Amino acid sequence: MTKSDPVAESEAALHVMIVGAGLGGVMLAILLERLNISYTLFERATEIKPLGSAMVFGANILPVFEQLGLLEEVKKISLPCLSMDIYNSNIEKVASVNVQKYKERPDMHNLMLSQVPPEKILMKKRVLSVEQDEQGVMIRIADGTTYHGDVLVGADGAYSGVRQSLFKLMEKKDMLPEGDKSSLSLGYLSMVGVSEPQDPEKYPVLKESTSNFSRVIGTAAPYSNNITTNPNFTSAHKYNTVTVPGNRICWGMTVQLDSDKASKEMFKNSEWGPEAIEDMISEIRDFPSHFGGVIGDLIDATPRDMISRVFLEEKMFETWYHGRTVLVGDGATNAMQDSVILANCLYELKSRSSADITEAFKSYRDQRYPQAKYQMDKSKNLGRVLYGQTWPERLLRFVAFNLIPQRMQEEEFLKDTVYRPILSFMEPPENRGSGPVLPQRPSEKYEAEKALRNAVVEVVPDL
Repeated sequence: MTKSDPVAESEAALHVMIVGAGLGGVMLAILLERLNISYTLFERATEIKPLGSAMVFGANILPVFEQLGLLEEVKKISLPCLSMDIYNSNIEKVASVNVQKYKERPDMHNLMLSQVPPEKILMKKRVLSVEQDEQGVMIRIADGTTYHGDVLVGADGAYSGVRQSLFKLMEKKDMLPEGDKSSLSLGYLSMVGVSEPQDPEKYPVLKESTSNFSRVIGTAAPYSNNITTNPNFTSAHKYNTVTVPGNRICWGMTVQLDSDKASKEMFKNSEWGPEAIEDMISEIRDFPSHFGGVIGDLIDATPRDMISRVFLEEKMFETWYHGRTVLVGDGATNAMQDSVILANCLYELKSRSSADITEAFKSYRDQRYPQAKYQMDKSKNLGRVLYGQTWPERLLRFVAFNLIPQRMQEEEFLKDTVYRPILSFMEPPENRGSGPVLPQRPSEKYEAEKALRNAVVEVVPDL
């Protein structure tokens, strides 16, 4: 990298490199496209293959799609979901929890990708290393090519190559927090798929106008004798089935891993082939399905290219940025919320200088970290309630599903809807609900630009 002119640096156009074409990376690309900020999206796969699963969309992200003019398109590929029904391993219903809305993930991913010009997406680009200094950042790709930019965004998931490279750089400088050096305490191995259209006569639930979301927990609830006879179906297993438009059924199986297995899987899962899927399929094929039959019936109705196996980590990192590199979290809604706030901060960027970029990254982390940590802690607690294997955790599950009033469950659910990050560089959407909404930091830049536009006066010559 060569030394640059400070004046030219402040006036030249910013270029952002986004690594990872998942929902977080694609969302950021859409927002930069709307901001007219130069960017390139890098994806290591030969083709973009969305996870074949369902995803939750609610009041904490839908306002952004309304701002982008995509809300009606989202509605076309979704069904409203009123509740999540929870069953034990003998398919006996033990609880029902109010939820938001579910979308079929591949359709959602394709809708978002349609908003990004294809020439700005580079495939088969696996990042090997990152170099950065005061003048810019460079990524080195496995095919021998290198790319340069002003900002590097790591949106490449749980086993992020960008994050690993960044952490190595920081460790050499003795700048990496001890907590970020430690291994994972817990992780999950998940396999998801979406079936071909099914016969509603075989699965009558497909005739319903709302999405049916069911979760089966592979454990015995306290005070009931419901241990499954399937020796493979342990307390570490849980699976979901969700009906989506087009008479299709999304299904997903998750296995909880201890710290040793989680650490091994994190590295192994970054490169995996068809045999990894087949091994997991053989393990779960005979598990009972709430819709009738066994999970194997849905798996057989699912094209193999619509089945994905992925490792999900459960760890909150303290390091979100360093130098010109910044990280976007994993998970659908959280990753998109990260991208929304990061785009807002890049919109406010004063120049391409390292100091201004660091200031933007700090603002991004300050705005997102408290909510991300809250969601992580809540996810951990919910995971213990839903999937916990110890006697106290099973007792907690019994209390949560049988003794806590429905009203209190609904109040807890509504807490998640008050946080609704929106785009500060576009007109805010109408608040359609009656509940409170957390305030968001306003953009003085946008208000000034808006005032300037409104102040334009047409001059009519005096005849």
